[in-house]
Amino acid sequence: MKQSIVNDLTTEEILEKVKEERTSYVKMKMAHSVSPLDNPLKLKASRRAIARMETELKKRSTQVKTV
Repeated sequence: MKQSIVNDLTTEEILEKVKEERTSYVKMKMAHSVSPLDNPLKLKASRRAIARMETELKKRSTQVKTV
């Protein structure tokens, strides 16, 4: 997920997507530990997507406090 897409989402949508992405990441990680994934770079992409969304949430929360 690109940063431009994350910027366009509402806070509620970001929270929902973070929750979905985390459950997906945990499932992928467990599946990868049992048998290798076809594309292990999906784990990396998922972690980065979660980080992007959490960063945006943090940025929004600090902007609300300063305004």
